[in-house]
Amino acid sequence: MGQKRQMRIREFTMDDYDAVLGLWRTAGPGVHLRTSDSRTEIAKKQERDPDLFLLADEDGQLVGAVLGGWDGRRGLVYHLAVAPAHRARGIGQALMEELEHRLRAKGCLRYYMLVARDNADALTFYEHLGYERMDDIVPLARSLTDHWGSLE
Repeated sequence: MGQKRQMRIREFTMDDYDAVLGLWRTAGPGVHLRTSDSRTEIAKKQERDPDLFLLADEDGQLVGAVLGGWDGRRGLVYHLAVAPAHRARGIGQALMEELEHRLRAKGCLRYYMLVARDNADALTFYEHLGYERMDDIVPLARSLTDHWGSLE
């Protein structure tokens, strides 16, 4: 009989960047990679709150990642991704629970995420975890650079 794999959650380091980028690229239609996901921009993120970029690995293999942020008032979740072969095993839920624990420890009362409307699997996942749609809010954005766009 096969051994049960041991999943652990740990913090991201810049040495993990290529593996995480590969995970994001294979995560499906819900992860939209932009200029803010470049190595340079992720390095900036790591300076601010490195404890909110979490990875799940099994026996040294990256199987999931979640990137969270905290501005001192609200939290935000970016790019939760679990490798397709490892889905429906509680990895995404474990990553979200650990991120929530860490946000709560910082004093965060509420956090948000953006999910593409056509990403039915992600919407079902988050609603199963108790997240609510915020139909009364219209997301808006403004680029502060001419270099904003797809990372591809």
